[in-house]
This record gives sequence, C-alpha cells and structure tokens, in this order.
Amino acid sequence: MEWIIGLWTLMGVFICCWYWFVCVKKENSNRVKQKKKKKGKVPRGNKGWPLLGETLEFIACGYTSNPVSFMEKRKSLYGNVFKTSILGTGVIVSTDPEVNKVILQNQGNIFVPAYPKSVRELMGEYSILQMNGNMHRKIHSLLGGFLRSPQFKARITTDIQHSVQQCFATWTHQPIYVQDQVKKITFTILVKVLLSIGPGEDLDFLKREFEEFIKGLICLPIKFPGTRLHKSLKAKERMMKIVQRVVEERNNSIHNNKNSEEKGVAANDVVDVLLRDIGDRNTISNMLENICENIIEMMIPGEETLPTAMTMAVKFLSDYPLALSKLLEENMELKRQKNSSDDYVWSDYLQLPFTQNVISETLRMANIVNAIWRKAVKDVEIKGYLIPKDWCVVASLTSVHMDGMNYENPFKFDPWRWEKSGAGANNNCFTPFGGGQRLCPGIELSRLELSIFLHHLVTTYRWVAEEDEIIYFPTVKMKRKLPISVTTINT
Repeated sequence: MEWIIGLWTLMGVFICCWYWFVCVKKENSNRVKQKKKKKGKVPRGNKGWPLLGETLEFIACGYTSNPVSFMEKRKSLYGNVFKTSILGTGVIVSTDPEVNKVILQNQGNIFVPAYPKSVRELMGEYSILQMNGNMHRKIHSLLGGFLRSPQFKARITTDIQHSVQQCFATWTHQPIYVQDQVKKITFTILVKVLLSIGPGEDLDFLKREFEEFIKGLICLPIKFPGTRLHKSLKAKERMMKIVQRVVEERNNSIHNNKNSEEKGVAANDVVDVLLRDIGDRNTISNMLENICENIIEMMIPGEETLPTAMTMAVKFLSDYPLALSKLLEENMELKRQKNSSDDYVWSDYLQLPFTQNVISETLRMANIVNAIWRKAVKDVEIKGYLIPKDWCVVASLTSVHMDGMNYENPFKFDPWRWEKSGAGANNNCFTPFGGGQRLCPGIELSRLELSIFLHHLVTTYRWVAEEDEIIYFPTVKMKRKLPISVTTINT
C-alpha cells in the first residue's frame, strides 16, 4: 500500500513539474514574442548570390539614366527600408528620410562608421571616415575652426578666383572638356588648403597618382597584383612619400619654433592645424603617419565631389536655358557693382540667392556622396524597423533626393523649387553633405568654389554643349567628359 501511495506522490510531483515547465516555457515564449514585437521587425529583402550578393545589379543601375532604379525596385517589393548584400557586405538600406536622420545624428552609442572593405583598405586604419568618438569630434572641430577663420576666408577667396581665371585663360582650343578642366581648379585649391603646395612637379605627381588611387574607392575587395584595389593601394604608397616629406619638414619647423602660436601666427593650412595639436612628443611618429593618411583622404573632394558638381551644373544649365538666363542676370548685376575682380569677398558670392538655388538643385540631382555607411553597436528600433547589433546600415541620400514623395518632378532641374522650400539646411530630405556630427566641415568652402566658378563662367562665356550622358558608377561623371564650345562675351 505504501508503494502505491509513493508512486502516486511521485506522479503528482512529476505532473506539477511538467505543468510548471510548460507554463514557464509558454510565458518565456510570450515574453520573447512581446520583445520582438516591441523591438520591431528586421527589414525584409534578398541577399542574392553567395559572395556576390546583388552587387552586379547594383553596379548595372549606375550605368543607366535612372541611378536609383536598384533602390526603387526593392522599395516596391519590401518597403522604404530593406536588406540586401552589395560589395561583399550584407546591409540594411534606408531610403526613408526620417530613418536616415536618426542614423546620421546618432553616433558612437548607437551607430559607428562602417564602409565596404575596399574603402577600409584604401583609407587605412586611422581614417577620418572610420574615426569615432572624441578624436573625431576634435579633428572635426579643428578643421571647422580653420575653415571659418576670417584670415582663411579672405585668402582662399582670392586664391579660387585666381585659379578659375588661370584655368579659363587656357580655353583657347575647342572643344573644352569641362570634367577635365574643373579638376585643374578644385584639386589645385584643395592641395593648397591641405599642404600649401602650389603648381609644379609635386602637384602634378599627386594629381596623377590620386586619379589612380580614387578608382579603387568602390570595387570588389580583392587585392591580388593586377586588381583594381591593388593598383590603387600602390598609388597611395607613392603619394604618401610626398605627403610624408611635407609633413615632416613642417613638423620640424613647428618644433623649432614652439612659440609660433603665441606670437599670433595663423595656421597656413590643414597640416599646420593638425601638427600644432600634437601633444605628447613620444607618440609623434605614429601621429605623423596618421596625419599623412588623413591628408590623402581629404583630397577626395578635390578630385571627385566638387569637380563633379561643377560639371553637373554646366550640364544642367546647358539643358535648361531659362535657368541659365536667370543665373546670368543675377551674376552680371554683381559684376556691374564691382570695379574689379579684386573687390570680391567671400560674402559677395554666397549672398547670390539664385546662384545658391542652382547649386542646391545640382547637389540634389547629382548627389556625389550617394550613401552613408554605418554599423549598429546594439539593437536599435527606428520607425518599427529593427536594426540588429553588428549589422551594417546604409542611409541612401540619392534615393531621398530623387523621390517623388519628397520633390515634385524630381528628375527635372528646377532651381526655383528652393524659393518655395527654403535653403534646405534644416530639411531632412536634403543631405548632400551628410548630417549630424559628421556634417562636412567644408560646406561653405564647397559652395564658395561652385559660386566663383559659375560667376566667372557665365559672365565670361557663352557655350554650346555637345550630347553627353551621366554615369552614376562608381562615382557620378559624364560619359564623354562634357565637351562644350565656348565664345567670349564682349562686355
């Protein structure tokens, strides 16, 4: 009898344990479901082929007249935020301006820079693109302070005018290939801002090698001899020799004149700014190498972004004569107000409202930095989308700029649209220079160069552009470099 009672007792305990286990498991399952529901869902999408992912289709759309077709197709299938795999990396892509704003404005504690392997290889371990936290804020602040200084503004305005006029003086042959010509202006100015190197062998060498270096910025991350990435890395090595020489000479000069800042001597260029900030002399060798890599990285706007924007502006103005006529009218009025080119100052150019509208519209339609890459350092929910920890996320700027929900007739060049919507500085749908803590410190300088170029172009020449088409990969450029025939205006 006792064994029967013991058996029933044992069975009762087993049933109670089983019931408790089932209830706890169900409760945990419900908790997980609620947590997932609370956190949102990982965006839908397709990662494509093994290794290649959807890279080939992504590249192919860059050679069409619709650069956002890759994004638009996936938006229609999966929504404004979706997952894919491009350039050897699985990513979540956002074409939503509100999601992009969160990505751009949250640094360090939520998102950190993350770029394709080819970019990381080319930029180096201490790249500004990948730099994060206090060090990035410090360098960003140093550069911004230097570029906003009155001494720099006065000097660089004169330098840009001189560079533009020197370039135009060579326009004696026909046709003029705009894409090549504007690089003579922008690269020369930027190398002067960075290193104070003027025209000569060093500048010519840097320009040739940089053209080779930049070709590998977006490519498959394979660096065997003969591959695109390998050739670009070799070009960077050759550039580093010149940059290192300049940086070391300048460092010795600053070291021998420790009190130069106390005497009120302003920094001449970015190298001066960075070298003066070095604290512990025991780490000087590492710091010098970092500075050299940073200087090469900062050359990218001079070879790609600014000259492309200038070329696209000429292309769009050629196709829209009404906008060109209005631009000419405004700039001729400024020219009449001045006695000579020496009278122009920084503010003269940036206070031309229609010229700034033309620049904004050019940047919207031909956004050179088409996307910003980040990596989530923890799970984060944005507008119901879950971006899991360690996933890469791409904020597509071009998709936002060319979305009909954000801009009426987005493929039409319409500078007048900015009179209705304002300058766009606080517009989530207009982010040609990025945003948040990583907003480009050279915004005003870029607009100044574009303004000076357009002012002197339209007040000096009439032109007729030949047929040409825009290519959007690996960077925005004209297929035939935009040939134009020019005639001088008699004033």
